[in-house]
Amino acid sequence: MKTYRLAMIGFGNVGQGLAQILRDHGGDIARRHGAQFQIVAVSDLLKGSVYDPEGLDPAELLASIEAVGNLDRVEALHRDWDALRTIKESNAGIILEMSYTDLHTGEPALTHIRQALQNGRHVVTTNKGPTALHFPELKRLADENNVEFGVEGTVMSGTPALRVGMELLGGAGIRRVQGILNGTTNYILTQMESGASYEEALAEAQQKGYAEADPTGDVEGHDAAGKVVILANLLMDLPLTMADVECQGITGLTPGDISAAQEAGERWKLIGLVERREDGTGQLAATARVRPTRLPLSHPLASIGGATNAITYTTDLLGDVTLIGPGAGRIETGYALLGDMLAINRK
Repeated sequence: MKTYRLAMIGFGNVGQGLAQILRDHGGDIARRHGAQFQIVAVSDLLKGSVYDPEGLDPAELLASIEAVGNLDRVEALHRDWDALRTIKESNAGIILEMSYTDLHTGEPALTHIRQALQNGRHVVTTNKGPTALHFPELKRLADENNVEFGVEGTVMSGTPALRVGMELLGGAGIRRVQGILNGTTNYILTQMESGASYEEALAEAQQKGYAEADPTGDVEGHDAAGKVVILANLLMDLPLTMADVECQGITGLTPGDISAAQEAGERWKLIGLVERREDGTGQLAATARVRPTRLPLSHPLASIGGATNAITYTTDLLGDVTLIGPGAGRIETGYALLGDMLAINRK
């Protein structure tokens, strides 16, 4: 039985989701995969930091959060270590980076990931910032230090959009990837089609926890644009940046726009797309964009409602392959971390 020690940088919904999975299913995972995942450190700016080289009980971590909203009730050998000290000095072999996302600088996660890789630690992250902005550099750093850099949870939460594209469709010749990559906007558009105004639909999305208090990153398309960059880099070997993605959100759509699409037998979706093509000189070029798009009801992405995500890979050998699944959620994104950790174990 192989034991992997985990340090969690950030302990919000995603980290708590993984802790819940390990609490409830850790024994079964160990039996089926021959791998035991043991949390030894948690470092969170708001909830506190704990480290015990012998391991922390996920049930105790979750109980403390539920009781007092922080980690004060957790018994641990060391407390109050910041993220960098945790990465450098703990005995963790896998660093789970789950701090807040910044699609402009990638910080503070970028510094955390660089430090971990330089220290010879595997890194698994759900953070789109460093992955969208600096993936080639970070992958190179991982290779130089003979460790893995797992990023499955950055695109469609626990739905394995990257693994399907990279591993299972890698030989099929992916020419285009398009999808509903943001559950918040898809929920809003679904509600607007049922008669709600944009403002009403957004308020409901915030109430249900799909949208943040400041929903700009979702509704203006920036979240989906970051995912388009990740898909371009990982699946299609296109070195695109955020600046290469034409980006338009859903804030300009009116009830009249929704009605006009319905009357034409179509449906609005915020679609992220990246496509490889040849320009007039025979050189490879790329199209990358996020924008509201009217789809015929027969289109595989048109039927995807609510906060669900979906992605269609257009390939040379298989034609179109569509994957549908959750694009957000505490357990769902926690599972993305587990999937990357199990991939490390297989390797």
